[in-house]
Amino acid sequence: QVQLAESGGGSVQAGGSLRLSCAASTRTSRKYDMGWFRRAPGKEREFVACISVSGQLTMHADSTKGRFTISRDYARNTVYLQMNSLKPDDTAVYYCAAGGYGVQSSDYDYWGQGTQVTVSS
Repeated sequence: QVQLAESGGGSVQAGGSLRLSCAASTRTSRKYDMGWFRRAPGKEREFVACISVSGQLTMHADSTKGRFTISRDYARNTVYLQMNSLKPDDTAVYYCAAGGYGVQSSDYDYWGQGTQVTVSS
């Protein structure tokens, strides 16, 4: 069982940056692929980015390419999502997930509670 805790959300103006963190409860999280998803008000949950166990493979949604970067720190059992050039459309609750790789949320086994990101124009 892996517990995930997101942090780093908040309110920012368009063009600003935030870095989200996802801390895993155990070192076994190092064995999992990890991902970020988001759910905007009134919309379905959507894929944002994912990273492989080795950290050598990453995937980013087209809507975030060039602006968002996923990374992981094995020593801290933490996955990050660096978000730059934020837009109002990025406003959503962001969720960390473990155990899957790719765009399908059903492929992931563990989920955090989410952290709110609000981008104002």
